[in-house]
Amino acid sequence: MKGWIALGIVVFLAVVAGLMWMSYNNTEIRLRNQIGAQQKSNEAVFDNTWKIIKEQAGIADQYKEAFAKIYPDLMAGRYGNARGGALLSFITESNPQFDTKLYEKVSNSIEAQRTVFTNEQKKLLDLKREHDNVRMTFPGSVFVGSRPAIEVVVVTSTRTEKAFNTGKDDDLLVPTK
Repeated sequence: MKGWIALGIVVFLAVVAGLMWMSYNNTEIRLRNQIGAQQKSNEAVFDNTWKIIKEQAGIADQYKEAFAKIYPDLMAGRYGNARGGALLSFITESNPQFDTKLYEKVSNSIEAQRTVFTNEQKKLLDLKREHDNVRMTFPGSVFVGSRPAIEVVVVTSTRTEKAFNTGKDDDLLVPTK
């Protein structure tokens, strides 16, 4: 009778261990796949960010160049010597204005797209943290602790990298006195 009880306990523990192994194995695989997908998503967001900004900035530059080309001719045609009192006419009439809304749109897009990209990178780092926790904490470490860490790529700037390597960021955009 004692043998059957001992065997039952061993079988029960083996089943529990097997189920735990499957659970942690599946969790680790899901996280690994999700991190890979998030890394690709980050690449797509980064690519889209720069395409949006580049295209909007290009349109704004084209507008600026076109306006600069036509404005002198418009003014010469409207206020040439043929009409006397050109200065007074210029002051009282409505003249073509350079619209800065395109530049505001580019500025807003830059801010919005950088925020989206930052949030996507935060998601990636959070997934990595979750994966590392599964691998490194008990009881997950017993079942999947030998799996390699996932390396993620966080896009940053040379300036940020330098600041974190040196512990200093003295390059202020606004001069101090």
